[in-house]
Amino acid sequence: MSSTVSSLYPYAMNDTSVILRALRTAGLVGEDETPAIVPLAGGVSCDVFRVALAGGPVCVKQALPRLRVAADWRAPVERIHSEVAWIKFAAGVDPLVVPEVLAEDRTAHLFVMTYFEPDAYPCWKSLLRDGIVEPDFAAAVGAAAARIHGASARNARVARQFANDDLFLSLRIEPYLLYTAQAHPDRAPRLRAIAENVRSARIALMHGDLSPKNILKGPKGPIFLDAETACYGDPAFDLAFCLNHLLLKCVWKPENCRAYCAAFAALKEAYLARADWEDRAALDIRTAELVSALLLARVDGKSPAEYLISDADKHFVRDAARDLLAMSGLRLDALLQVWKAKVERR
Repeated sequence: MSSTVSSLYPYAMNDTSVILRALRTAGLVGEDETPAIVPLAGGVSCDVFRVALAGGPVCVKQALPRLRVAADWRAPVERIHSEVAWIKFAAGVDPLVVPEVLAEDRTAHLFVMTYFEPDAYPCWKSLLRDGIVEPDFAAAVGAAAARIHGASARNARVARQFANDDLFLSLRIEPYLLYTAQAHPDRAPRLRAIAENVRSARIALMHGDLSPKNILKGPKGPIFLDAETACYGDPAFDLAFCLNHLLLKCVWKPENCRAYCAAFAALKEAYLARADWEDRAALDIRTAELVSALLLARVDGKSPAEYLISDADKHFVRDAARDLLAMSGLRLDALLQVWKAKVERR
């Protein structure tokens, strides 16, 4: 069942009465029912709740106007409706890689979707943290992302639907690339050029936040969540955003470095093998420079990686990223070898 709720009550954040009203209007909850609404941990840009309906639990996600990070980072709450649209598009490509949207409320800026039990659908980030690194699953992630990009590539209708340039600028380009450029004046011209390339690209539909924390490992493969930064732009950004996290895990859990690098290679190979919408060498080089920039951004951008705690780890990532940014024409295989060698020399 899918419906769009047109609500009359005022927008309010983290208000379970608003959530209950939306569920009742959507026909998911009866007037005499008051299901348990439990907040879930981990939301940076949204409040997320598990709601125990009579027919089984569902998940409710509501956008926050100010993100839960140290910097003052605000974004329009309407972005959550871009996520709904992205989920519906991706479901048309492969319904197994996304949750089902059960209802959407455009006044309270929330939507209702499938709830995935953590025991059956573990978060990929948690698995990677625990040393459970499966290159085959990484390859499945790369293949699924490429299918979605390929289905949307050079599609004028999709480009018009997801012309969320201002949103992507405020949530990705400015906090990750331009903010980082301010901290590194000698790398600023390169970072700003990379940012401009992403900002001006009109190639395919991006998820915008394709990281292990937003990917579940289901019985039938990966499930992508949290696409509120979806925008028509450069698919290299999605690929780089995910690959970047696999490299950072080498610093977080160095004992698993070789396994993370194998996952990096598997994801990259599976993705590029299906990237038939443009020259693969150009896509490879563009992705590599974005990986380099994002490594630096996860130390000195508005959203630093929360597991890079020690100064030594931060200095290592910062110095390595700066070195990579100084290299021109670098491809992903070469970048991986440089990174691996640096980690092993620590």
